[in-house]
Amino acid sequence: MQVFVRDNNVDQALRILKKKMQREGVFREIKKRSAYEKPSEKKAREKAEAIRRIRKLARKKAQREGLLPPPKPKERPARPSRDMFRSPQPAGTASATEKTPGSTT
Repeated sequence: MQVFVRDNNVDQALRILKKKMQREGVFREIKKRSAYEKPSEKKAREKAEAIRRIRKLARKKAQREGLLPPPKPKERPARPSRDMFRSPQPAGTASATEKTPGSTT
């Protein structure tokens, strides 16, 4: 796994690395190996994973064939406007939009 650091921005590179590790299942694997798993628990987990995988494939196949409606698109939360993050202007200055057209100041 490789992540490039651009413009000495290590924080962004770390975020990208964490996302890649999450997608690859590295964190799940570490958590799984951190404690002993009894053979009976392992068998039950693997069986449940197989059932989940088979159901998912069947659901996708039915959607492709038109037997099931396609999944609903996920709603994304509205992003805050950029003005929200700008610092307020100092008290003595007024922007061009706040000045009245008749003022001579």
